[in-house]
Formats: sequence, C-alpha cells, structure tokens
Amino acid sequence: MSEFVKIYSYGGVQEEYCKKINKIYHEIMKIEKPVAYVKTYGCQQNVSDSEKLKGMLSEMGFTISCDCDKADIILFNTCAIRENAENKVFGNLGRVKAIKKKNPNTIIILCGCMTEQEPVVQKIKLMYPFVDLIFGTHSAQEFPKMLYDILNKNSSKGKLVHIINKEDSILENAPLIRNNKIKAFISIMSGCNNFCSYCIVPYVRGRERSRRPEAIIKEFKLLLEKGYKDLTLLGQNVNSYGKDLEEQINFPSLLKKLDDFKYEYKIRFMTSHPKDATKELVDVIANSKHIARNIHLPVQSGSNQILKRMNRKYTKESYLEIIEYAKEKIPNVTFSSDIIVGFPGETYEDFCETLELIKNVKFSSLFTFIYSPREGTPAATLPDPVSKKEKTKWLLELLKVQESISQEICKKMVGREERVLAENYIENEKCLMCRSDGNIILKVPSNTDLSGEFINVNIVDSARESLMGSLI
Repeated sequence: MSEFVKIYSYGGVQEEYCKKINKIYHEIMKIEKPVAYVKTYGCQQNVSDSEKLKGMLSEMGFTISCDCDKADIILFNTCAIRENAENKVFGNLGRVKAIKKKNPNTIIILCGCMTEQEPVVQKIKLMYPFVDLIFGTHSAQEFPKMLYDILNKNSSKGKLVHIINKEDSILENAPLIRNNKIKAFISIMSGCNNFCSYCIVPYVRGRERSRRPEAIIKEFKLLLEKGYKDLTLLGQNVNSYGKDLEEQINFPSLLKKLDDFKYEYKIRFMTSHPKDATKELVDVIANSKHIARNIHLPVQSGSNQILKRMNRKYTKESYLEIIEYAKEKIPNVTFSSDIIVGFPGETYEDFCETLELIKNVKFSSLFTFIYSPREGTPAATLPDPVSKKEKTKWLLELLKVQESISQEICKKMVGREERVLAENYIENEKCLMCRSDGNIILKVPSNTDLSGEFINVNIVDSARESLMGSLI
C-alpha cells in the first residue's frame, strides 16, 4: 500500500458533508474503517486532481487502498486525450461490475475528462448502469455533496448523477494527500485556449484559468518546509500563465519568485506550448539556481503544412529558433517533446521533415503517439487515407532514430559530475534511482538508502536511455 502524506485541511460547506458521510459509514452502515480505491488515468494534471480527491475521501474517514476488491468506494479519474485511454477505463469497468454484484453497497464513481463528453456519459448510462456517480473536471469541489446525495438517494436523477459543468475558479485549500514524500505536483493553472485541431482538452478542461501567485507561492513554500525536494509546476500550457489575471505576472516572473527560497530543491514544469515559449523564459532558466536544465516542448510535427492543419500557431523555423537560443544560453540543456505520427493528410514526406527536426534538435526523449481521432475535434472530420499499418511503420522508423540519439546523448555525459536528488532506493539491487539535471534516469549503487537527499555523483557509464553513476 502506498504511503500518503496529508497537506491541507478542508473548510466550509463541503467539510460539513465530509463529516456527514463519515457519520453515515460509521454509525449507520457500521463500517469502522471504510476503504476507498482511486485509479488515475492520463496526465500529471489528473494525478494532481486525484490527490485532492483522495484528500476529500480521507476527510470523509476513508482509508486509501491500492486494492479495489474490498473497497467501499471505487473511483476512476479518467482521461480523454486518446481512444486507448478511454478503452482502458471501459475495460476496468467490466471488472468492477463483478465487485458491485458481490457487494451492492460499493459505490462506483467516474470523474475526469471522459465525463465531460456527453456521448461518453450516455454510453456509461446505457452500458454500465451500475455506475453510481459521474462528474467532470470542474465539479471536484462538489464531490462531498454529490457523494452525500448518492448515499441518501437525494439525487434528482436517481442513483446516477452527472453535473453539467461550467468553468469556475481553480479549487483552493482542498484537503490534499500526496503519495510521495520527495516529489510533488503543483497545479498553477487549468484549461487551454489553443484549440489544436486534434485535441479534446479545451472542450473537457475549459478555458485557461490561472491560480493567483500568492496561493502558488504559499503551497510551494509549505512543501519545501515539509521536506519536498522535486516540485513540478503543472498546466495545459504553463507558458500562458497569468494572462487571465489582473496583476502583471507571467510564467517567467512566477519562476523567478519560486527560485528564490533558501532550500536545496529542483523545479520542473510542464507542459509548454512552443508558440508561447519566450527568450525571457530561457533567460530565467539559464540564471536560476533551482530550475532543472530540461525543457519539455511538444513540437508534434516537423512539417509546416501539418503544423498549420494542427492549428499549432508556430512554424518549425520559429520552434528551432527558440531551441537554438536555449542551447546557446543554458549549458548542457536537454529537450524532450511529443510527436504525433500519422495526422490526417500527413504524407511520408511530411513525416521525413519530422525526422529531420528530431535529428536537428537531438531530443533526450520523446513521447510518441499514432494519431487518435477525438470526436468533437476538427481533425476528426478530416480525410485520413494512410493506413494504421503504414503509420506504425513510420513510428517504428522514428523510434529507431530517437533511440540512436538518446544513446548518443547518454554516452557524451560519461565522465561528468552532477549533484542529483536520490528519488528512491531499490533494496534488492542496492541502488539509488536518480535523475540527471537534464531529466535522464541515473542509477547509483549504494549500500545506504539516501532517498530524499541530494548527492554528488560521477557519471561512469551509459545504457541506451539511462546513465550509471558512482557516489563521490
């Protein structure tokens, strides 16, 4: 079972519902230690959202378990970014049906991005009627009340609830439970204004909404005080941070504020949109004490024709310009990216332009996907004549190129000294798992568990996509 660390405490009306739910389980249902199982699909933002949901469940008196078979509540926090993610949810719902049949009092809950799509909700109602509660990304703050209504059969729709969500401010001061004592995610904004033609995110997460800087700084400082060492700032497009706020603040200026504490720690962030990645951002990273020298900058394609169809609002030339500026200003900087293979209308010639860009930039790692149509997006209506088999061939060709580049980057790092964070310890291997400043996995033999400490290492060897080090 994972170890969870409680950070915040709830307040207001929802706290009262938490107390009422606690009372129902303990006094009415006579369950001394109710158990909740939370399964998260998709991105780091969903992981962050689930930490809040776990916090609420803890306030209700639940123990969080990694075993769903004996859980009193089973909650799936879903992802809609690709069809495969949705299929995994539907597959696991089939397993949950047997649990529900065995124990009808088990509450089954679906939330997250999938549930913001009305066709998906209708499918769940039709094919999975045993699901008790459905709510979307903007309704998390109402979770205790919705669960209380379910337990009391007060829902106007009977047992099944779906809240038609509206964009609202980001939930602050919710109870928050983290499953790691060293690394933490901090959501700085939610939503997206870009409407890339293939992406469902703006439709399920809504428009961009930034947290107030003082709230972010308060959370950041609290985590440092509690001993966290690796803090990742999250947003669908962190480079747009602050554009919707009254005060004059942008993402680089927020980074400056967070870089100024008297602790030893690392700052990471994702995801950045290339059209909003500025030289100011690069300069802040170059002059910082704590920001990792790795920039995740999803390019998606190296063809201007495809980038235009994707509605990405930048060209490969402008993308390469910011990459070259970062290489010039930040010693030993590494880059990672996302690539979509087989976008509707993409030709092999377009794909080859992507290969050339990859060879030019020399990414340390790539997240690669074959295009997955999302109902409701403009790209889903475009002609798509290239077969899945052909797209798979392209993807394998790309992966072979990237494997060679990753191996080359790792090999060049041998002999370098770095100060890195020991993230965890593998007891049976007597090995510390770390990451280089450029976000490359680094294994360091050690007879002592130094997890949570910064250590000095020599990089002594490299593998295909990872490094081996020795303690100094």
